[in-house]
Amino acid sequence: MDFTFTEEQQAALEAAKAVFAGVAPDGVPSPALTPGAVAEDFDRALWAKLADADLLSLLLAPEYGGSGLDPIALCLVLRESAKVLARVPLLESCAAAYAVQAYGAAELKEAVLASAARGETVLTVAANGRTGHDGAELAVTARPDGDDWILDGVQTGVPWAYDADFTVVPATATATADDSSTILALVPRACAGLVLAEQFSTSGERLGELRLDSVRVGARDVITADGAWDFLRDLLATGTCALALGLGTGVLGMTSEYTSKREQFGFPVATFQAVAMQAADRYIDLRAMEVTLWQAAWRLSSPDRAGAGNGGPLPVSGDVAVAKIWAADGVRRVVQTAQHLHGGFGADTDYPLHRYHAWAKHLELALGPAAAHEEALGDLLAAHTLG
Repeated sequence: MDFTFTEEQQAALEAAKAVFAGVAPDGVPSPALTPGAVAEDFDRALWAKLADADLLSLLLAPEYGGSGLDPIALCLVLRESAKVLARVPLLESCAAAYAVQAYGAAELKEAVLASAARGETVLTVAANGRTGHDGAELAVTARPDGDDWILDGVQTGVPWAYDADFTVVPATATATADDSSTILALVPRACAGLVLAEQFSTSGERLGELRLDSVRVGARDVITADGAWDFLRDLLATGTCALALGLGTGVLGMTSEYTSKREQFGFPVATFQAVAMQAADRYIDLRAMEVTLWQAAWRLSSPDRAGAGNGGPLPVSGDVAVAKIWAADGVRRVVQTAQHLHGGFGADTDYPLHRYHAWAKHLELALGPAAAHEEALGDLLAAHTLG
C-alpha cells in the first residue's frame, strides 16, 4: 500500500483541522457529574460547519454534491474529530450515505444523498444487534409484503437514534426455509410500530434501543444487494478505529504537555526514565494503530476488497480485524497510561482527561475484545489457506 495521501485527501484533512480547531472537549459536562445524557442533541452548530466545509459529502459523487473521495479521506477527518471529542454523527451518517450510494437503487439515492451531503438529512446505523455480541442482522427479521417489507425485532445501543432522520437497520430476510439474505432498511425516526427506549453510553451520550413491531418500510427504502451490510459494517469498524487513533493521539499530547511541566525533585517528570519509557510504549501503540488503520481503509477503497482466494489477498475483513485488534487494545493502554502519569489530576472529573477516558472505554466496547478478533482472523486465515 502507498502511505502517501493525495492532494484531495490532504485538503480534506486541512479543512477538518480548521473546523475542529475551535472545539473544546472540556466544554461538555462530565458523564460522571451529569444525570442522564450529557446533552439532548448532537452539536448542530458544528454539524453546520462540517456541511459548509463540504466534509459531510466527502464520499459522495459530484452529482449528489460530493467530492468523490474514499474511506481514507473520511478516516482522516474522523481522526481529527476524535482529538476534540466532537459530538456529531459524522461516522454513522457518512458511512450510511456511502453504502446507499454503492448499493442503493437510483430512486433511493435521489431521495437521500443530496440532502445528506448538505447535512439536512442525518443517518445512523443500528450495528449492535439485540445484545451487542451477535450479528446485528440476526436481531431483526424482514418479510416481503407486496411492495413493502415488514420488520420485527430489537436493535440495542443505536447512536444518535433520537436525532437521526433515518436509521439503517440490517435484517435477515427469509425467502424459504433454506434461503435467507441480509437486507438494509432505512427506517424513519417516527413510523408506526417503532418504539425508542432511552439508553446511555459509557461516554454519557444518549443511545436508543429500537423496538420494531411490524414496521412497514417501502421497497424504495430497502437495499437488497449482496454484500451491502458486510461493506457498511467494515466501514463502520474502520471508522471507529480512526476515532480511537484520534482520541489516543489527543490523549498522548495532553500527557506529554502535562509531564513536561509537572516537576518533582526540581525536574520535569517527563525526564524520568520510567515516565519516558511508558510514553514511548504508548507512542508505539499509536503508530501500530495508525498503520493498521490505513491498511484497512486502503483495502476498503480498493476494488480487490473481496479477496482472491487461495494465494491471493485476504478479504478486507481480515485487514479490518487487525485494525480492530490494535485499536481496541491500544486506545485502552493509552488512556490508562495517561491516567497513571497524570497522578491524582487524572481522576479530576473537571479535567478533560476524564471525558477522554470515558470515550475511550466506549470505543473499546464498540470495537469488541481483541481476543475475539484474533480468533476470527485465525479462522479467516485457515479458510483462506485451505480454499
